[in-house]
Amino acid sequence: MNHDLTAPGYREELRKLYRDTLLNDVMPFWLKHGMDREFDGIITSLDRDGSILDTDKSIWFQGRAAWTFATLYNTVEKRGDWLDAAGSCLAFLEKHGYATDGKLFFTVTREGRPLRMRRYVFSEAFAAIAHAAYAKATGDESYAERARRDFATYLKHSFEPGMMQPKIEPNTRPMMGIGALMIGIATAQELRVNLGDAKISGHSCSEWVDRFILEIRQFFFKPDIGALMEVVSPDGSIIDHFDGRTLNPGHALECAWFILHEGRWRGEKSYTKLGLQILDCMWQRGWDAEHGGLFYFRDVFGKPVQEYWHDMKFWWPHNEAIIATLLAWHVTGDVKYAQWHKQVHDWSFAHFPDAEHGEWFGYLHRDGSPSVQLKGNMWKGPFHLPRMLWYCSELLENAAHGTKPL
Repeated sequence: MNHDLTAPGYREELRKLYRDTLLNDVMPFWLKHGMDREFDGIITSLDRDGSILDTDKSIWFQGRAAWTFATLYNTVEKRGDWLDAAGSCLAFLEKHGYATDGKLFFTVTREGRPLRMRRYVFSEAFAAIAHAAYAKATGDESYAERARRDFATYLKHSFEPGMMQPKIEPNTRPMMGIGALMIGIATAQELRVNLGDAKISGHSCSEWVDRFILEIRQFFFKPDIGALMEVVSPDGSIIDHFDGRTLNPGHALECAWFILHEGRWRGEKSYTKLGLQILDCMWQRGWDAEHGGLFYFRDVFGKPVQEYWHDMKFWWPHNEAIIATLLAWHVTGDVKYAQWHKQVHDWSFAHFPDAEHGEWFGYLHRDGSPSVQLKGNMWKGPFHLPRMLWYCSELLENAAHGTKPL
């Protein structure tokens, strides 16, 4: 494949690859093997061939998968099996996901009995985007109300003082994490697409996005040293300990494209500039020049990282990098981003796909060989990979026809 993004013929070839992989490989795998016909919902812990490894269910994947299926229904084709799958995941979530205080469990048994509650509220964010996409698909206002409710719960537990138990003793070492801000951006963006710029917890979706981007720029982005931090002190200073120094390049590239997406949507040049700055510095820190692919963790000062999987290649950072580089090229036309897109696209499609059974392996050694051959677990399922394939194919199609951004 002649990887020249300036050539319309190549862009169409690339669009077809992303679309065909999505529709004829990835989504059929999950529809066939993951959907629970007896208890509703989706089982994501699948072996290479789709056989079940563990029947326990991730609640956040009931939302993630429902969003994926409903979004494809809304934007690609109004297929009944996609709508049914989304409805099944949401039915299970509604019946078994919520604790009495409205917070969602993290894992439950196949039948829906509670197993684990985490302090984080990311499950609530994914439930919000799923309900919003399903509301648009069905026209049922009750799902829109549930989306607004879930996002309000997310905002309350993430940002109201005292609501979330800190991970580290705050009197000894106070810190803030970037994760809640990033997920807040993506959640508000999805609610805005499907429900309009609704006011939730006192602010519109766009206003929440503005707040989250401002805090990322103010506290977490360090242009002087070229890094986007994962955690910082409350004043934004770097915490010179293992956790404080650890960078996650894939996470940062995901943040970069969220911000680039907002800049493109709103025509806000300062957001575009910030997204490109984050992409530029974290690509340099994350790309493995020797073996290709993206490192999972790096130290901001180049010191050793404590996590033993720091040099492994996970599927999802590569999904985020493919989106970020393609979007950056589309926004700027800069050949640098076309070259980076070629690097991460070519490496990913050479190492992650399973030609025999379909879908992608999730966890590779540094050299690109599979560490484990499973296709899913509590963290891997139909979300990052189909989102990348969908977003990139839609971006290329919209660009070709001059239609509105996603």
